[in-house]
Amino acid sequence: MTDGPAPAEEPRADAEPAPAPKPVNWWRIGALVALVVGLIVLGKVTGVTAYLTTDRIRATVQAAGWWGALLLIALFCVGELVHVPGFVFVAAAVIAYGRLGGGALGYVGALCSVSVSFFIVRGVGGKPLGAIKWRFVQRILGQLDAHPVRTITILRSILWMAPQLNYALALSRVRYRDYLIGSALGLALPVAGMVLLMDKLFN
Repeated sequence: MTDGPAPAEEPRADAEPAPAPKPVNWWRIGALVALVVGLIVLGKVTGVTAYLTTDRIRATVQAAGWWGALLLIALFCVGELVHVPGFVFVAAAVIAYGRLGGGALGYVGALCSVSVSFFIVRGVGGKPLGAIKWRFVQRILGQLDAHPVRTITILRSILWMAPQLNYALALSRVRYRDYLIGSALGLALPVAGMVLLMDKLFN
């Protein structure tokens, strides 16, 4: 039996220090801003934004036959990038395929569109919000890091498919898996509400 406190354990010489957060890459942020603005301008100049209306989307996908569902999802993804409201595509899906099939297709299209936006924004801009030291930014990110699925679910249920929300989440530290699960949960109620509204309007 030894007397006195045990000697403190000395730090290992080969222990790696915690990695320091990467500084914000402003070149990537600038490239992302240029891309977003360029897509919006391109959509207006080429007439894509004006073309993507509920009636035209419905007519286009119905004329495509068996490829119509995939075409609607592709148009949904393009529309999200050029800031066409998501309810336009959900409404077109319901009109073209009915309440059940159209609602399911609109829901899948919504998840695909926010996923495409996520990968493009993160691929160009990275995750710079994690390197910002402002206290209120870190407080928000702390909630997102601690409860990512719950936080994204709440944000989606309120802001739905707002492009600004897609950008903020993609530029944060959140993992895509949590982003997708939270988006799936948060979009379920708004899409269902849109389907019921469209059904009442037709009836």
